Amino acid sequence: MTTAPIRVLIADDHFVVRRGLGAMLASLDDAFVVVAEATTGVEAVREAQLTTPDVVVMDINMPVLNGIESTRQLGRAVPAAAVLVLTMFDDDETVLSAMRAGARGYLLKGALQDEMVAAIRSVAAGQVVIGPGVAGRLLSQLTAPQPAEPPFPQLTSREREVLTGIAQGRSNGAIAAGLGLAPKTVGNHVSAIFAKLRVASRAEAIVRARESGLGGRTTEGS
Repeated sequence: MTTAPIRVLIADDHFVVRRGLGAMLASLDDAFVVVAEATTGVEAVREAQLTTPDVVVMDINMPVLNGIESTRQLGRAVPAAAVLVLTMFDDDETVLSAMRAGARGYLLKGALQDEMVAAIRSVAAGQVVIGPGVAGRLLSQLTAPQPAEPPFPQLTSREREVLTGIAQGRSNGAIAAGLGLAPKTVGNHVSAIFAKLRVASRAEAIVRARESGLGGRTTEGS
């Protein structure tokens, strides 16, 4: 059986890139066919709807509509088309934005022909491809330890400060003086804290706060 060629749309605002990539694909024994070219993100979406490619090779920096937004729109308009980003941008924010928008692959311009061909085949088959130039950094970011969530995320930062004062055994007046607030304001914060933590007394609030690591050795009036 003869395998149907992979249908490719090339979206890049640089003529040399489009024609160079097209010529490279055309030289590969009918394994690929370029069904359309686009010079803007808007054209990429329109041409994809008209030609239903298997793969869209997408630049990031294009006029009218950038490659990330174009990728997002393609996901809705032509969900069967796999987007392979081919760009000069290798910063973490751009890589993550493109993948979140729905791109299945991300390669840097300058990738070897074999890498490009393998990437197009892979995304057409439903796989995810990240070029070696960005894979290491992306993996590092994804596996980096996340900052610990503060205790009692339902509280505002000011309420946590007030709760810390309560856990330290301070009166509302002392907390107000330490934070530069009016005692009435602190009283309002205390009421909100009790409601959010579902506690009925200052003693219960102190226990909850200290169990979560808030408070210290500071005593009343300090």
